[in-house]
Amino acid sequence: MSASSLTPRAAALRLLDAVLGEGELLSDLLGRAGIARLGAPERAAAQRLAVQTLRGMERADRILDRHLRKRVPLNIRNILRLGTVELCLGGDAHGVVNELVGLTPSGQRGPKFKPLVNAVLRKVAEEDVKRWPDLRIPRLPGWLRTPLVAAWGKGAVSAMEKAHFAGAPLDLTAKGDSAALANRLGGTLLPTGSVRLAETGQVSALPGYEAGDWWVQDAAAALPVHLLAPQPGERVLDLCAAPGGKTLQLCAAGADVVALDISDRRMERVRENLARTGLKATCVVQDALAHADGPYDAVLLDAPCSATGTIRRHPDLPFAKDGSDFAGLIELQARMIDHALTLLKPGGRLVFCTCSLLPDEGECQVEEALSRHPELLVERDALTVPGVEEGWITEEGGLRLRPDYWPELGGMDGFYIAVLRKGEVVAA
Repeated sequence: MSASSLTPRAAALRLLDAVLGEGELLSDLLGRAGIARLGAPERAAAQRLAVQTLRGMERADRILDRHLRKRVPLNIRNILRLGTVELCLGGDAHGVVNELVGLTPSGQRGPKFKPLVNAVLRKVAEEDVKRWPDLRIPRLPGWLRTPLVAAWGKGAVSAMEKAHFAGAPLDLTAKGDSAALANRLGGTLLPTGSVRLAETGQVSALPGYEAGDWWVQDAAAALPVHLLAPQPGERVLDLCAAPGGKTLQLCAAGADVVALDISDRRMERVRENLARTGLKATCVVQDALAHADGPYDAVLLDAPCSATGTIRRHPDLPFAKDGSDFAGLIELQARMIDHALTLLKPGGRLVFCTCSLLPDEGECQVEEALSRHPELLVERDALTVPGVEEGWITEEGGLRLRPDYWPELGGMDGFYIAVLRKGEVVAA
């Protein structure tokens, strides 16, 4: 099927097959040939259908297991999952069933699945749509749920899963006055200063996008720069800068910013955002561990991590990953902390953060860094910024954010943030 004839449902099925069959991430797949050549509305519709199906997959499977006597191939299962979720979320039965039957392969050999897809989806439309709201909130897969329950308890994890299933609103960071932006767009001004929109449509069509008045950034992801508190003229390194939200915050505060990322493709997004907003930074494509252009007044290290804090926006993560790469990521984070400290002036600040829910990528990393570096100090006072609640501050002096926080406002991404200061080594 050519890109010109690819429908949003057909594209969504390609995405589901790649995530669930090949362990690929949606963020990588959307830039591939075929889907990337779709018009913006069609590509957005395909992404929305795939995301909704991944969020509701456990519910869909519970419904489908009532109607399937035998296992079916993954691509057929995904057709049925997509159809079940779309029907249960209010999709037109005639249009959904007819197109998905048409998208069902009809090979010369083996079982013919078109009649099965037609029969099952018609049963779903007739019998199961009303059952959808009563099914339990989908749970994380065991490989991730088990360590999270060990860290936070079953009640907290269930609350996180509820936040994941609800999805995420759109958060914006203003280049200028946040309250004025919230008023202009009809959004909610969050306690930490981000602007939240419940209904958005196409992001690039929102007022102020072309003028560069704001950028998309989850409220939790905006907090590391607030805690760093960059001052005009300070030399600041944004280590692992892409996609650039924190770089833009640092520039807007008047800092002299070096934005570094290992990927030129990802750095291109930083350059595009800088151009759109009219902000300036020095962009460097380099391995963070090879960078030696210090010293800096401050370093912001948003380290590579499991990204388990972003599941409400990226429900493909629990299915595309299995936790096997976590040990390597944790080791890399420790090396990057150690290297970042070598780039700081005496008395300089390091903000270490990860969009992870796992203590090994947050609280434990800082505790171990403090044991390795006697001169390192935790700046607890830096956490006292508007909107930060006392209960979010952890024993070692970092900030733990979770998807189940702010439930009445729509939640936030999971994050860990610590502000560290490089002091002098005291002789024994």
